[in-house]
Amino acid sequence: KAAKEHDIPEDLNKLLEDKVLETASGLCYVKMSVVEMTCLNGADEEGIVSKSVSSHSDLIPGVYEGGLKIWECTFDLIDYLSEAEIQFSGKTILDLGCGAGLLGIVALRGKAEKVHFQDYNSTVIDKITLPNVVANCINECHRDDNKNSKPPSKRPKVAECLPDVLTKCRFFSGEWSAVTQLLLSSNKPFSKYDIILTSETIYNPDYYSALHDTLAQLLDTNGCVYLASKVHYFGVGGGIYLFEKFVEERNVFRTSMVKTIDKGLQRCILEMAFKGSS
Repeated sequence: KAAKEHDIPEDLNKLLEDKVLETASGLCYVKMSVVEMTCLNGADEEGIVSKSVSSHSDLIPGVYEGGLKIWECTFDLIDYLSEAEIQFSGKTILDLGCGAGLLGIVALRGKAEKVHFQDYNSTVIDKITLPNVVANCINECHRDDNKNSKPPSKRPKVAECLPDVLTKCRFFSGEWSAVTQLLLSSNKPFSKYDIILTSETIYNPDYYSALHDTLAQLLDTNGCVYLASKVHYFGVGGGIYLFEKFVEERNVFRTSMVKTIDKGLQRCILEMAFKGSS
């Protein structure tokens, strides 16, 4: 799937039109069911929503890779980043397979220098990621970090500070290898990422090679990857131990299991860095 960089619309208010916002972990995000309804009414050029509905599936390999849903490991990684006091200030961050973009938004709030968002599907970037980034940069959303806080009003006002925050962001859709090529061959200045955040991207072993190569090509020499995953993905075959074994065999990265969550289906946070890095 070809790579594309998405421009930030000039009319930011339009991004949040007809959107209903929810909150969790102190972050706000557009209500997915409402987005799906508008997409079914013709606002989805890729047709991923109708294909997902008709096939009764959250994943259609090579067509739709799950970005219309916030998967639970995203919140596991958000919790870990807070617990471990991971510092984003002044750093360049990639939210890989971003979906709702919540991991990148956490980095933005942590005063990251630059945050880039990538998802396989352009519909996800336009209808979910971009609106979420804008919504979270609006002052009303910052006031209450309580998980059960009342969702903000349907159409928040775009804050004056917003354009400054958005200059830190770039948005990309397309498969990993194509986005990597776009970044590395672009005329725009590009510096490799200090931190790459990714959640629930290792469910399919067929993608391990592409993911590994992307991380190897885009991570800075002393950079770090934080990857959240279920221990095993039933029906698809992937999982954290299988991916860890794959990484070990490639002998490029060292890995460390930094957190295991036993509540419900077992999940893990994996930290990766280049062998020999400081």
